[in-house]
Amino acid sequence: MSHILLKSNRNYRLIFSASAVSNLGDGVSSVAMPWLATLLTRDPLLISAVAMAQRLPWFLFALPAGVWTDRADRRRLMVRADLVRLALTLCITGMVLSAAAIPPATGGTGMILTLALISFLLGTAEVIRDNAAQTVMPSLVRPDDLEQANGQMWSAEQITNQFIGPPLAGVLIGAGIALPFGVDAATFALSAALIWLIALPPSPTRSRARFWPALVEGLSWMRRNRKILRLALMLAAINAVFIGGMTILVLYAQEVLGLSAAGYGLLLTCGAAGGVLGGLTAPRLARRIGMRASLMLALFAFMLLQLLLGLFSSVTLAGIALFLEAAGGMLWNVVTVSYRQRRIPDQLLGRVNSVYRFFGWGAMPFGALGAGALVAALEPGLGRIAALHAPYLISAAICFLLLLYGFLKLRFDEV
Repeated sequence: MSHILLKSNRNYRLIFSASAVSNLGDGVSSVAMPWLATLLTRDPLLISAVAMAQRLPWFLFALPAGVWTDRADRRRLMVRADLVRLALTLCITGMVLSAAAIPPATGGTGMILTLALISFLLGTAEVIRDNAAQTVMPSLVRPDDLEQANGQMWSAEQITNQFIGPPLAGVLIGAGIALPFGVDAATFALSAALIWLIALPPSPTRSRARFWPALVEGLSWMRRNRKILRLALMLAAINAVFIGGMTILVLYAQEVLGLSAAGYGLLLTCGAAGGVLGGLTAPRLARRIGMRASLMLALFAFMLLQLLLGLFSSVTLAGIALFLEAAGGMLWNVVTVSYRQRRIPDQLLGRVNSVYRFFGWGAMPFGALGAGALVAALEPGLGRIAALHAPYLISAAICFLLLLYGFLKLRFDEV
């Protein structure tokens, strides 16, 4: 069935290909960026600052990005964002190549701050690009195909982002730390070219209201629709603990699990296996057990993965944890994004999505910084290894509370 959608729908095929290509580059940089940071410093707070900088634009710019998305040509927004990311990734490549050598781990503060600034700008472009990409999907496929299209595309993203990208990054880092960023830049160029070829139908309903009234309209719609607002607030907590754990994971992998760059890349591919499985099975599973049960299952997976990382120091269990996280995350996303795409009017989709992501993604920078600060604060009293376990144990407690809240509060009219 999925191959029919790809074969018959040219526009979907183009956005599918662009997403797969750009996610290959993202998978490479997801290993290369934190690895570069660990070559510059071993301070968990400074490393978390780079992760925070990349996510901070979701807090600062998610709301205005929604207004821009509803006013502008969404295809052009995606192309321009990819070209900006191409230029910024080339800046990282140039920064690394221009250095005589990577400074020792006790130095490199200036380069860390530069890396954080570029990460912030990359995150800003990502806010605009991702909001436009998610809001354009209902214009490319029929409403009945949304779960299938989202699940299929996210499965491809998982394959390129985590199956292929991280191991490839480990090989490229061995050849030179600048090389993975060059590959990432090339994927942004190809993605921009593919998006440019999409032919969108005319949209006479584009918002022409002034900025503030247009933004208030999106906020008001979200406030009136409590189910979607509740999902947004839950996603904020989920993403905060997720990005906190992923920020610390690069140090956890090196110091607790004893992995090299190649080993770290392979560890991340375990998450890809869960993501692919989740993406392919989530539409069918959601239809069979319903939206509420699907979300409960995802929340349970989030809690279990945090416990595995917090209680044990095993590469095998860490791989299982990442598998569970990706599978649960894919199930959560396929169900909730398709639910939003169906229920939000097209002329409001960009703004309401941006409000949703302001809550859901805006919490990420604080989760990233909080995890690094927690490790730094606990290390003197508990020791380095125990401190690296601590964020996952606290996250497990938060996920348990989310599971309890979801059981009590999440109710949907099943369709």
